[in-house]
Amino acid sequence: NPVVMLDEVDKLGVDFRGDPSAALLEALDPEQNSAFSDHYIDVPFDLSDAMFITTANMLDTIPHALLDRMEVIEFPGYTEEEKAHIVEKYLFPKALKEHGLSEAQCRLTHTAVTKIIRSYTREAGVRNVERSLATICRKIARATVEGKKQNVAIDVSALAKLLGPEKYQPLMAEEKDSVGIVTGLAWTEAGGEILQIEATKMPGKDNLILTGHLGQVMQESARAAYSFARARAETLGRKEPFFKDVDVHIHVPSGVIHKDGPSAGVAMTVALLSLVTGKKVRRTVAMTGEITLRGRV
Repeated sequence: NPVVMLDEVDKLGVDFRGDPSAALLEALDPEQNSAFSDHYIDVPFDLSDAMFITTANMLDTIPHALLDRMEVIEFPGYTEEEKAHIVEKYLFPKALKEHGLSEAQCRLTHTAVTKIIRSYTREAGVRNVERSLATICRKIARATVEGKKQNVAIDVSALAKLLGPEKYQPLMAEEKDSVGIVTGLAWTEAGGEILQIEATKMPGKDNLILTGHLGQVMQESARAAYSFARARAETLGRKEPFFKDVDVHIHVPSGVIHKDGPSAGVAMTVALLSLVTGKKVRRTVAMTGEITLRGRV
């Protein structure tokens, strides 16, 4: 009854050399793996008592037939407070020890720890935080050996010199309410963030343009929002046909990041209805939810 650990099962590659998931389908299924036959040894082998644990960062890329044979247990990423405790109690003392520094030679303030987590790393775990701490310790160790510094207290102002400019800026709400700009909500591996969804119109031929590296489901959600807005344009007080001779462009910023899922539907709908009516959208209200053709959220 061994435990078999398969790490990063979502990175399985399918090419001309074969599909590893095809072999796993039989190996991981307790109904048919009591006489699993491997093509290399060609001897039936009983795997029914083996416990298989697989890990993955995302479920989308795991073949559905393989995912169907698994029980999914989701672990949330660390919160900011949890990361700060891990850094102060474990990671920073470990980094000091590895670089031959004492606690008197290098001290890290709580505000500096929070700044590293917020502005220099954006992740569910603490790998990049650990790398940042190692970078700080290396620079302090070198300065100590060269005799430039003896005891250093690192605060927020010292981080720019040690780690360079900030890598991540917090996304702020818009300065004023605007027509066609809606605050949406996005799920990320590091928790979540707000997302500005923009819609605009221009002279054209009744086309819908979608940009921002959107997945298939999100594109279909945008089309459903577009159809709903067209159907309701007249009841919202537009006498002339709004979408005639007009192209509508919906853009979701951060174009390099792939986005998918139906939950931006309501935000896209509100952005389009804002264009139809000319009314501004309240920037302080963030929204999420799937939209149906009847306008149900």
